Amino acid sequence: MMMMIRLSSSGIAANARLQLNPFFNPQKHIPLHPQFDPRRRRNFSKIGDSDAFDAAAYESERLSLDAAAMENMAETAKKEIESDQDNDDDPKAWKWIIRKKMWDLMEARNYAMNPRPVHHRIPNFVGAPAAAAKLAELDAFRMASVVKVNPDSPQKQIRFLTLSGEKKLLTPQPRLRTGFFSVLESDFLKPETIREACTSVGVAKYGRAIGLDEKIKVDLIVLGSVAVNPQTGARLGKGEGFAELEYGMLRYMGAIDDSTPVVTTIHDCQLVDDIPLEKLAIHDVPVDIICTPTRVIFTNTPIPKPQGIYWDKLSPEKLQQIKILRELKRRLEKETGCKLPTGPSEKLPPTADRKRR
Repeated sequence: MMMMIRLSSSGIAANARLQLNPFFNPQKHIPLHPQFDPRRRRNFSKIGDSDAFDAAAYESERLSLDAAAMENMAETAKKEIESDQDNDDDPKAWKWIIRKKMWDLMEARNYAMNPRPVHHRIPNFVGAPAAAAKLAELDAFRMASVVKVNPDSPQKQIRFLTLSGEKKLLTPQPRLRTGFFSVLESDFLKPETIREACTSVGVAKYGRAIGLDEKIKVDLIVLGSVAVNPQTGARLGKGEGFAELEYGMLRYMGAIDDSTPVVTTIHDCQLVDDIPLEKLAIHDVPVDIICTPTRVIFTNTPIPKPQGIYWDKLSPEKLQQIKILRELKRRLEKETGCKLPTGPSEKLPPTADRKRR
């Protein structure tokens, strides 16, 4: 029996809905630490001048900018939650209420792992490697050649399994501040650098930046989550909307379509049953498969997947901070001859250009 936590009450509600996943085969074991074949020739010529890369400076700047972003999210969450007391129709407050209760729960029950506290993050959790192992047993993962994985801590093992499984890893640059996506390939990595390549510093050091013209077909999308409804596939992220923006841009590129599986790995406590479908936004990305440390759930989500970027939901401030979005908007306006709409304003933390030192 699958246990789901209803965050709107203090009790735990039992739900028997656990569907067998046809992509999951427990008889097919993929080790967490595959052995590399020393006979396989690898090309290290394209790694680039990584010796000149200042990893300490890069990480220091990333952490500073991330801290500013999380501080801004905390302010936004507080305002949204307070506004909900006077306005039941607030389109965002209900999400922040669920997120805060989940973050509080994971900290209180010690399900959280570093970096802590997990508030305003995709929370790292106890058993994240076990959830990654469940994902690695999916046929959707085994057969994939290109896997898009979010850059957050709980999905680090998935990034490792992708590279060590000789697949291409597509991962977004942090908050899309410096560009778009980076591609990493095990062929261009030494075995001893693969774990480093799974970190934000390693992606900047070894990854190849791509743009909107890249011809690539993504076979599987892995997202981090704060809370997910296993009955519907409804998902909440940390509240910045980057998963939705990344998904929309990949749709524009033709890299994904409605049939591209979307998977998330979470702790069992992050399974909830109080995400109302009628309140989801058109750009919210649902998940097809959920992997926890103990189970795999196939959601058969009825929620339509986004078809692109919804410009009327995108604030001018967010657009100004993300260069790749401005480029896409210029392209579309040129192609269509029409000016695209802009969403309402929002307060964002300052950002900065990042350069290799």
